[in-house]
Amino acid sequence: MDLEVSAKLVIPERELGWRFSRSSGPGGQHVNTSDSRVELFWNIADSTVLSDEQRMMLLHRLSRHIVAGTVTVAASEQRSQLRNRDTALRKLADLVTGGLAPDPKPRRPTRPTRGSARRHLAAKQQRSATKRNRQRPTAD
Repeated sequence: MDLEVSAKLVIPERELGWRFSRSSGPGGQHVNTSDSRVELFWNIADSTVLSDEQRMMLLHRLSRHIVAGTVTVAASEQRSQLRNRDTALRKLADLVTGGLAPDPKPRRPTRPTRGSARRHLAAKQQRSATKRNRQRPTAD
């Protein structure tokens, strides 16, 4: 079961690793008897499907999710191990897609319009007047 991240990138099943454990999530008595929590891990550093540029981009952008070149995703939201496997695959695909997405265009700085500046100052004056009216009158 290969993981299709995009039309151009498919992670083969042999590069994915699974680990199963008992979940702390929903399930009642069932939760203590089955290994429904899923951990999916993928070694980015040793992957054969990535170009060097993609590998460096993922290692840099996903650095907080990576330990020793391996990205790990956990899923324990569902009672079923099969559904948690699907969830983990989806999470990994979303993570890799986000890591390979192009940088957004830089923001072009703009100045506020004259009308918006006027409205901003009017709102500040209104707020100031409201607070001034809450004060105790002076003894004069």
